[in-house]
Amino acid sequence: MAHQQDSTVFETVMQLLSDAGFDGFAQAFQILVNEAMKAERADVLQARPYERTGARRGYANGFKPKTVATRLGKIPLLVPQVRGGVEFYPTALERGVRSERALKLAVAEMYVQGVSTRKVTEVMETLCGLEISSTDVSRAATLLDDELTQWRTRPLGEMPYLVLDARYEKVRHAGAVVSCAVLLAVGVNPKGKREILGLSVSLSEAETHWRDFLASLQDRGLHGVRYVTSDDHAGLKAALQARLPGVPWQRCQFHLQQNAMQYVPKVAMRKEVAADLRDVFDAPDRPEADRRLARIVTKYRKTAPKLAEWIETNVPEGLTVFILSPGHRKRMRTTNMLENLNKQIKRRTRVATLFPNEPSLLRLVAAILVEITEDWETGKVYLDMTVTQEIR
Repeated sequence: MAHQQDSTVFETVMQLLSDAGFDGFAQAFQILVNEAMKAERADVLQARPYERTGARRGYANGFKPKTVATRLGKIPLLVPQVRGGVEFYPTALERGVRSERALKLAVAEMYVQGVSTRKVTEVMETLCGLEISSTDVSRAATLLDDELTQWRTRPLGEMPYLVLDARYEKVRHAGAVVSCAVLLAVGVNPKGKREILGLSVSLSEAETHWRDFLASLQDRGLHGVRYVTSDDHAGLKAALQARLPGVPWQRCQFHLQQNAMQYVPKVAMRKEVAADLRDVFDAPDRPEADRRLARIVTKYRKTAPKLAEWIETNVPEGLTVFILSPGHRKRMRTTNMLENLNKQIKRRTRVATLFPNEPSLLRLVAAILVEITEDWETGKVYLDMTVTQEIR
């Protein structure tokens, strides 16, 4: 029981910091100092609570409340008491400003490292001078990983709309620093609510990684997908054909417009080209969009032949959205649904700069996504799905 409580402390702190960021430092300080003092008491007594051992030097005798003034404000603590002729007072309370500063840095380091065994051990030693075994730290990390794995492998259901994207983070792999792809899947369920369906950390966006990721979603029960939006990620189209054959695919219009700028021969033309593409995307229906597309292809055939060829080949992939009802087109024609999600991920991962391994990256991103998906599922309806029957 005591071992379980020790492990859940790290889980609690990680969840708190994922939820509140730097605003959670005060409560994190309280949790960790209380735990550090209990660990030090166990060290002095040579026994954990309720542990039967011949080496025991005394007994735990409850706690005494004490409020400590810090730069984070007044923090209420519970000072462990002992009985049985043993003297004890937590050294953490004797270190004043230095321990406060060390704790802030320690909490930040633990948060950034995603409960790395070695790092958390160093954190606790710096915090209170105690030697915490790697077994204790590994147990805490395992407990957190088990919870996140349950979320990542939870059953899925019908999901009419699917949005896929990938972002990159730096990870140390085989002695080198590499870009690691974080594959993300978000859906809109039959009730019109958004859901974060899953993620996968891979060393590339090759077809096999996308295919395995989509297969894992289907193995968890994903079905009823009628429409997919994504950017033109490497290997994704082939993976979609293998795992979701016949499902209409929409290429993100925002990224299409950005990609087009690479083929504009003169900087002065970019504003005009962007306006022409928006005119195509804003057409009232597919026939009108095709007519406007043909017009701009003809317009740039002589002045920018490479641009005209690229538009003619690629822009039709961004017009699939016209199979949807007008009320759904604006939100489902791009991957913008994931933009805020990616910003929240980046806000935390950019502090780390470099992850020690793939599991560390997976752990931190998963913890962030758990928080966000709960907000989405309890928030407002994203789309009125009573009109989905208009998909044709």
